[in-house]
Amino acid sequence: MIKILTIGLLLAGLASADTLVERQGNQRARIRQGVQSGSLTQGEAARLRANERQLHRKVVRNRVDGGGLTPTERGRLQANANRNSRKIARLKGNGRTQ
Repeated sequence: MIKILTIGLLLAGLASADTLVERQGNQRARIRQGVQSGSLTQGEAARLRANERQLHRKVVRNRVDGGGLTPTERGRLQANANRNSRKIARLKGNGRTQ
Protein backbone atom coordinates (compact mmCIF):
# COMPACT_ATOMS: atom_id res chain seq x y z
CA MET A 1 0.00 0.00 0.00
CA ILE A 2 2.79 2.44 0.86
CA LYS A 3 4.61 1.60 -2.39
CA ILE A 4 1.48 2.36 -4.40
CA LEU A 5 1.03 5.66 -2.58
CA THR A 6 4.66 6.60 -3.12
CA ILE A 7 4.50 5.76 -6.83
CA GLY A 8 1.27 7.74 -7.13
CA LEU A 9 2.81 10.80 -5.53
CA LEU A 10 5.87 10.53 -7.76
CA LEU A 11 3.74 10.31 -10.88
CA ALA A 12 1.58 13.20 -9.70
CA GLY A 13 4.73 15.30 -9.28
CA LEU A 14 5.88 14.50 -12.79
CA ALA A 15 2.43 15.15 -14.22
CA SER A 16 2.20 18.53 -12.54
CA ALA A 17 5.56 19.50 -14.04
CA ASP A 18 4.13 18.68 -17.46
CA THR A 19 1.05 20.72 -16.59
CA LEU A 20 3.30 23.66 -15.76
CA VAL A 21 5.05 23.32 -19.12
CA GLU A 22 1.70 23.19 -20.93
CA ARG A 23 0.52 26.20 -18.97
CA GLN A 24 3.63 28.11 -19.97
CA GLY A 25 2.88 27.35 -23.61
CA ASN A 26 -0.65 28.67 -23.16
CA GLN A 27 0.63 31.83 -21.52
CA ARG A 28 3.15 32.39 -24.30
CA ALA A 29 0.28 32.05 -26.78
CA ARG A 30 -1.72 34.64 -24.79
CA ILE A 31 1.23 37.04 -24.96
CA ARG A 32 1.62 36.44 -28.71
CA GLN A 33 -2.10 37.03 -29.24
CA GLY A 34 -1.91 40.26 -27.23
CA VAL A 35 0.91 41.56 -29.40
CA GLN A 36 -0.92 40.61 -32.61
CA SER A 37 -4.15 42.26 -31.48
CA GLY A 38 -2.30 45.37 -30.30
CA SER A 39 -3.49 45.07 -26.68
CA LEU A 40 0.11 44.56 -25.51
CA THR A 41 2.94 46.94 -26.31
CA GLN A 42 6.33 45.53 -27.28
CA GLY A 43 7.78 46.54 -23.90
CA GLU A 44 4.97 44.86 -21.97
CA ALA A 45 5.34 41.71 -24.06
CA ALA A 46 9.11 41.68 -23.51
CA ARG A 47 8.67 41.87 -19.73
CA LEU A 48 6.03 39.14 -19.77
CA ARG A 49 8.26 36.91 -21.90
CA ALA A 50 11.13 37.47 -19.45
CA ASN A 51 8.85 36.35 -16.59
CA GLU A 52 7.91 33.23 -18.54
CA ARG A 53 11.58 32.44 -19.28
CA GLN A 54 12.42 32.82 -15.60
CA LEU A 55 9.61 30.44 -14.62
CA HIS A 56 10.73 27.93 -17.27
CA ARG A 57 14.29 28.00 -15.92
CA LYS A 58 12.97 27.33 -12.41
CA VAL A 59 10.93 24.34 -13.62
CA VAL A 60 13.88 22.86 -15.49
CA ARG A 61 16.28 23.49 -12.60
CA ASN A 62 13.96 21.82 -10.10
CA ARG A 63 13.47 18.83 -12.37
CA VAL A 64 17.21 18.38 -12.86
CA ASP A 65 18.21 18.94 -9.23
CA GLY A 66 15.72 16.60 -7.64
CA GLY A 67 14.50 14.42 -10.46
CA GLY A 68 10.99 15.71 -9.83
CA LEU A 69 9.10 18.41 -8.04
CA THR A 70 8.38 18.31 -4.35
CA PRO A 71 4.96 19.57 -3.26
CA THR A 72 6.60 22.74 -1.95
CA GLU A 73 8.43 23.40 -5.22
CA ARG A 74 5.29 22.65 -7.19
CA GLY A 75 3.29 25.08 -5.06
CA ARG A 76 5.85 27.85 -5.48
CA LEU A 77 6.00 27.33 -9.24
CA GLN A 78 2.20 27.29 -9.51
CA ALA A 79 2.01 30.52 -7.49
CA ASN A 80 4.60 32.07 -9.81
CA ALA A 81 2.60 30.94 -12.85
CA ASN A 82 -0.55 32.41 -11.28
CA ARG A 83 1.19 35.77 -10.83
CA ASN A 84 2.39 35.70 -14.43
CA SER A 85 -1.12 34.90 -15.64
CA ARG A 86 -2.60 37.81 -13.69
CA LYS A 87 0.07 40.14 -15.12
CA ILE A 88 -0.80 39.05 -18.65
CA ALA A 89 -4.50 39.67 -18.07
CA ARG A 90 -3.90 43.01 -16.39
CA LEU A 91 -1.56 44.29 -19.11
CA LYS A 92 -3.78 43.08 -21.95
CA GLY A 93 -6.68 45.01 -20.50
CA ASN A 94 -4.92 48.19 -19.39
CA GLY A 95 -5.97 50.21 -22.43
CA ARG A 96 -2.49 50.80 -23.81
CA THR A 97 -2.09 49.89 -27.46
CA GLN A 98 0.74 49.76 -29.89
